[in-house]
Amino acid sequence: MPLLHHRLFVVMKLCLELIGTNKYNRMKQITFLIYLFLFLPNIALSKTMNKNVEIYLLNQLDEPRGYCIDIRGHKLKAKINRALQAHTCYSYQGEISVDQGFDSTKLTKNQFFMPSFNVCMIASSVIPSSNLQLGECDYSKLQKFEWSNKGKIHPISNKKLCLTVNQGQSKKGGGGSPVHLMRNLSLELCTNSLRPFQIWGMRRV
Repeated sequence: MPLLHHRLFVVMKLCLELIGTNKYNRMKQITFLIYLFLFLPNIALSKTMNKNVEIYLLNQLDEPRGYCIDIRGHKLKAKINRALQAHTCYSYQGEISVDQGFDSTKLTKNQFFMPSFNVCMIASSVIPSSNLQLGECDYSKLQKFEWSNKGKIHPISNKKLCLTVNQGQSKKGGGGSPVHLMRNLSLELCTNSLRPFQIWGMRRV
């Protein structure tokens, strides 16, 4: 049974058990139970969101708000069947966006898990110019990434490659003020010349 349906069932059951008690006390108790039903799911959601971080390129390039790993599309309408991209970080709006939020506890296990969509980052291949996609989490080799102490993100099966933001001209998105910017993401050879496009950090809001 889904969590919210279970909570509703419990609240209704308890409300029925209160029938026959003092009318004033019964109303107070029912009000309190409804409050719990509405509030407790938000606590669980808050705990989940508190684990979320955005992964951003340390070099801001042409975007003062920074570039973050992002699902193409807009927030809850993001398209998980398309390749990942670098996009203006949404944290300037005061929170980690659902389409940029990664579970920080999974990162320590070499898994880039996006809990709002229940998917993991996957390399399409482990050769230069491979893109990054999303799919069901299964700890396959193409889903395992190492975040080095130098800030580089490598596929574990080929540590000569680094997660890299495209060096070309950024593209304008469909929202934001100033308008959001986008760049492609790919796996490229780790080199000094590409270093500004390959060093990553993570942060909470």
